[in-house]
Amino acid sequence: MSEREVVITGLGLTAPLGRNIGENWNNVRSMKTGIIHEPKNDLPDFLQYKGKVPEYVLPDDIAPKQTGQMKFLNRGALLGFCAASEAVSNSRDSIQNTGPGRRALYVASGDHTKIGYDFMYPAIKDSTDKKWETIDYAKLNEAALNKVNPFFLLESLNNNLFSFLSAYIEFMGPNTSLASLSPYGGNALELAYRSIKQNRADVALAVGYGSWITDIPLFELEGLGILSKCKNGLQSFRPFNKNRDGFIPGEGGAAILLESAETAKQSGANVLGKIKGVGNCIEFSAPYKFSVPEKVSKRSVLSALEDASCTVDDLAFIIPHGSGTEKGDRSELNSLMDIFSEQKADTPICGLKPYTGHMGAASDIAEIIFGIIALKEKTVPATLNFHETEKRFSGLKISASPQTCDKKRFLSVSYGVGGQSSTVVVEAD
Repeated sequence: MSEREVVITGLGLTAPLGRNIGENWNNVRSMKTGIIHEPKNDLPDFLQYKGKVPEYVLPDDIAPKQTGQMKFLNRGALLGFCAASEAVSNSRDSIQNTGPGRRALYVASGDHTKIGYDFMYPAIKDSTDKKWETIDYAKLNEAALNKVNPFFLLESLNNNLFSFLSAYIEFMGPNTSLASLSPYGGNALELAYRSIKQNRADVALAVGYGSWITDIPLFELEGLGILSKCKNGLQSFRPFNKNRDGFIPGEGGAAILLESAETAKQSGANVLGKIKGVGNCIEFSAPYKFSVPEKVSKRSVLSALEDASCTVDDLAFIIPHGSGTEKGDRSELNSLMDIFSEQKADTPICGLKPYTGHMGAASDIAEIIFGIIALKEKTVPATLNFHETEKRFSGLKISASPQTCDKKRFLSVSYGVGGQSSTVVVEAD
């Protein structure tokens, strides 16, 4: 099977830092965060911190027959739509010159189990009397009849954005919709990459979105014990720091448009970078345990490096998943220390989620976007709120402030609870 070079020609991002790529990157460069404190009486204080998109702009070229379908897109899906529209806006020629059957689409909602089910919140609230540990099912049934929109089923489908985008931009080739936890944004990008590399498509769009800031997902994530208690306010999300205690949730949409090098050349597309290698694996915990493996991303990173025909020393920086949880960060840093020791390297490390909050599948793709722009500006982004790591990791070069770099490649990692890890190596032009 023919394998072709895959290039990046479009980026799109709607996140707590801004409505588009430019606004988001300017705030990363200025070391600002999009995390806010939004008081709400019926939520514990630490659940009132979130990465919230202040405003977003929908494209103005939506066909009338599709406008009515937008009512079925939940908030996260709308943010994903905005990002996808930005990503394809500068590559119209490539898309139009490629038949719909050669256009691939992969959308990752990255949803937690009940995201998109916010329509049920009023009924659940009535049936619990604000005591979330117990539910009165008789009250739930009665409240659901009176307070739940009868179109709830359509609104809750995780593939609504996938269907809408497929019609909006007429991507009719290889495609699928993914709905789970991290690293599904990374998985969507890998599928898009492989569809072109294996000559099943000429153009491919990978989209990730999520909105983890409403009441139901907040309580679910808290139930897993992975949210920060926010004792340091807006500065509480601190990946790799020795006193980290979890992440702050956010929302957003991110998209990357890929093309074969030949397609991009023929259409005169502006090439922003190249996907050089990918890696994907699962590291299992001990039997019957739902936890983070000791070295969750080592094999995934090594696989991506092998696929890219490079070593850690060829990288300008590494962007780990950086969830800010005690076990998760420790597992990632253990993986990197092993690799650095084996390859005798000390590549800089940066964690980017404190800029936006954890946006689910959108974070996987957003961090790759930030990495591409950072390489073009020859800089290693700072890790917000980082001061000092655990003693065993003190030799690692974790960026507390922006640093200069002169290499052309970086590596980004995403992992999820259960041990799945996705890695990509990107080269900027």
